[in-house]
Amino acid sequence: GFSDKQIAAAIKSTELAVRKLREEYHITPFVKQIDTVAAEWPASTNYLYLTYNGSTHDLKFPGDFIMVLGSGVYRIGSSVEFDWCAVGCLRELRNQGKKTIMVNYNPETVSTDYDMSDRLYFEEISFEVVMDIYNIEHPDGVILS
Repeated sequence: GFSDKQIAAAIKSTELAVRKLREEYHITPFVKQIDTVAAEWPASTNYLYLTYNGSTHDLKFPGDFIMVLGSGVYRIGSSVEFDWCAVGCLRELRNQGKKTIMVNYNPETVSTDYDMSDRLYFEEISFEVVMDIYNIEHPDGVILS
């Protein structure tokens, strides 16, 4: 499908106006778990994604999480350092007994390893996606890495 930003550009509006209208019509994504075993047997993972092709979420949202936004794609000269900041942040939050949500879409980063966070969203770092996750998860805080 098209993002709010793409729709806004096509109709000469703003991303925020499209988002507001989408929310008024209750067009919101659902959270699904990535099936890491190709449905061979039931699997429960912390790998998550958003989809509009659903009617229920695959998990509950008890709150009490801190959301950390990753650095996204690798860029020469800056990516590894930003990912290491996210990893350090996740580790320190875990040391403090906090539950964490990582949002990043680069599977080659350490911050997207299965054991780095309690919940891991493989999603782009955009206003639409971050706000959708924020509105679903209701984290206690958000940290930009």
